[in-house]
Amino acid sequence: MQSQHEVSEAAPKLVNRLSQSSSPYVRGHMNNPVAWQLWDAESIQLARKYNRMIFLSIGYSACHWCHVMEKESFMSPEVAAILNESFIPIKVDREERPDIDDVYMNYVQATTGAGGWPLNVFLTPNLEPVFGGTYWPGPNSTTLQGPGTTGFVDILEKLSDVWHTQQQRCLDSAKDITAQLREFAEEGTHSQHGPRDEDEDLDLELLEEAYQHFSSRYDSINGGFGRAPKFPTPSNLSFLLRLGAYPKEVADVVGQDECEKATAMAVTTLVNMARGGIRDHIGHGFSRYSVTTDWSLPHFEKMLHDQAQLLDVYVDAFHLTHDPELLGAVYDLAAYLTTEPLQSPTGGFFSSEDADSFPSPNDTEKREGAFYVWSMKELIQVLGTRDAPVCARHWGVLPDGNVAAEYDPHDDFMNQNVLSIRATPSKLAKEFGLSEEEVVKIIKGGKQKLHDYREKTRGRPDLDDKIIVAWNGLAIGALAKCSVLFEGIESSKALQCREAAARAISFIKENLFEKTTGKLWRIWRDGSRGDTPGFADDYGYLISGLLDMYEATFDDSYLQFAERLQKYLNEYFLAKTGSTHAGYYNTPSSMTPGMPPPLLRLKTGTESATPSVNGMIARNLLRLSALLEEEEYRTLARQTCNSFAVEIMQHPFLFVGLLDVIVGLQIGTRTVTGVFCTAEITNYPSSSGRLVSQLNQPASARDLIVQKVRAKTESRISSSIVVASLVDIRPSHLKDFVGNQSFWLKSRNPLFKDLKAADPAKNYLMVCEKGQCRTVDVEKEV
Repeated sequence: MQSQHEVSEAAPKLVNRLSQSSSPYVRGHMNNPVAWQLWDAESIQLARKYNRMIFLSIGYSACHWCHVMEKESFMSPEVAAILNESFIPIKVDREERPDIDDVYMNYVQATTGAGGWPLNVFLTPNLEPVFGGTYWPGPNSTTLQGPGTTGFVDILEKLSDVWHTQQQRCLDSAKDITAQLREFAEEGTHSQHGPRDEDEDLDLELLEEAYQHFSSRYDSINGGFGRAPKFPTPSNLSFLLRLGAYPKEVADVVGQDECEKATAMAVTTLVNMARGGIRDHIGHGFSRYSVTTDWSLPHFEKMLHDQAQLLDVYVDAFHLTHDPELLGAVYDLAAYLTTEPLQSPTGGFFSSEDADSFPSPNDTEKREGAFYVWSMKELIQVLGTRDAPVCARHWGVLPDGNVAAEYDPHDDFMNQNVLSIRATPSKLAKEFGLSEEEVVKIIKGGKQKLHDYREKTRGRPDLDDKIIVAWNGLAIGALAKCSVLFEGIESSKALQCREAAARAISFIKENLFEKTTGKLWRIWRDGSRGDTPGFADDYGYLISGLLDMYEATFDDSYLQFAERLQKYLNEYFLAKTGSTHAGYYNTPSSMTPGMPPPLLRLKTGTESATPSVNGMIARNLLRLSALLEEEEYRTLARQTCNSFAVEIMQHPFLFVGLLDVIVGLQIGTRTVTGVFCTAEITNYPSSSGRLVSQLNQPASARDLIVQKVRAKTESRISSSIVVASLVDIRPSHLKDFVGNQSFWLKSRNPLFKDLKAADPAKNYLMVCEKGQCRTVDVEKEV
């Protein structure tokens, strides 16, 4: 039959172009027999010129099933022959191009009811989807094979045949599907067409509905929500913690008992995760998710964005509970983020560590979790016959392994153990007739010995050494908050966290930020920034991290940088409909020349593995509004929430980031400002007992006023309702320090422009909320 795409030339001789990519994931396929192409204008033009369907395969470096499909299918000559002769195969790193991944993941989830990676989609030359799915078994695969399972070769042959014999039907179907996707993508624009007043806030009752959803799915035995596989979902845990920490106005609506139960659910989940196999008890960090309901068996990949979000939520949980077990997780996550391999020596943080690795230097076959699992024989070999039994009981190590057969169909974990904390030191002391101090010493020494043995004898999982601005923004914010917590516990750790965050900001500012335009670039790798522009999450997450760094240091250069980025975001990402703003698109209004834009321009309000983009941006706007006394930003925050009103009211539990902003809009954001008038120290009482000065140096007047600001804000875990600032109003000739300046803020915030020190000068706090400000004498208890 005749089609609208006539083939005018002989079939192309495709060659694998992936060596041109900087992505470790994409480059990992450059030796496949599949003639992979890049997502660029050249590849799209090939599909149109030769009238071929595009086979788009999306994955990421740490994805276990991506590696399985590569081994089974993309290394197969049979599969390569079909792909090269009948399709234009394109490989994409989802972390590099989340905009493309989002569009086609929406399609696959809508048509199959499930999603995941690798994400494989067949497209028309106009990029409209025809058929898609995730993992498909390759030739001779035994993985997931069973009655009714369709193999990848069968799918390729069927799609090739349908394209050649029923092409118009494919094109019409794809066009219809795209129209439905476009309607689905109107999320965040429905509300502007309704009767709702754009200046009207959504109701706090939505928080109760969200709470009831999580409560109904809560696993009271193991923590977490729903059935396996279980994901940490830090955004949801943060929401539940906030419910227990919000002011009385929220408890009056949701219920005091319910708010307390929300906190308990989150804390129980965090404690069980910290004890579970999802945590690396010998090294540092947490895996992506657990295959089991009790957190005992993870998929072993470690993602930067998970570490950052978990550090953030563990810090908040410790603020609420002062539970030392939670503090242990804080130390663990902070150590993982501030050391190799995740921390780049030039500043910034790398993206992930793979799930798979070689069990030993002599092995040629990678295995999932090989770096992390232990046999009883190894434990005895490394720890000796005295200490091994104690450590085995502590971590649940069994002679035949502790991975149940139902989770190990191919015996990959035969006789192997994933470490989880199964017995406390006090319990072990009674069992072994030792003192608790001796048990702690044995466990601590055993951990170090296993760590050293593992580093020496096993190949570490591959590192994806991309520096992604968005994920670095999350890490910057978490480390900044962690540094404030550590101020009162271990000042050297506080400094380490702050310096790691500061180096990341400096790296981004120097290498991934255009000073003349205010534009961000998304990726840095191997000495180059590449061509991928910053997306909304890059701006939103980095702005949030900068605001956290400002509140940790009161250096207003971070605040100034944050507002510069917000202005760029408003200009190039903000959706505008007449006089109303309707949230933020994920992608800028124009892409890099030569880079094909995604099929649809989406806006995201829901939470996923990373925080809601519009939820984060709206929270940033509230914080900027309070810190800069800028009502326009508060209006934008309100309009962003209201643009998702229909969806939020239908499923509030999917929008917990925006719910936090709704609380801030309803009850107001309180600003606590330390007004620095004199460097002289008078009779300051210590209200919190925390050591603010670094490295045990004598506290300065500035340290002491910062201490007072912290005392007024330390119980808050929502930055939508409380922000902290410091302004220096001393005469210019007395401003004798260069770092931690607050001069820009004084000129930017109209409340501060005319502030003058009294005579005699005395430092004080200014607390502003609900349109009114009051002063607090810092020489009195606050």
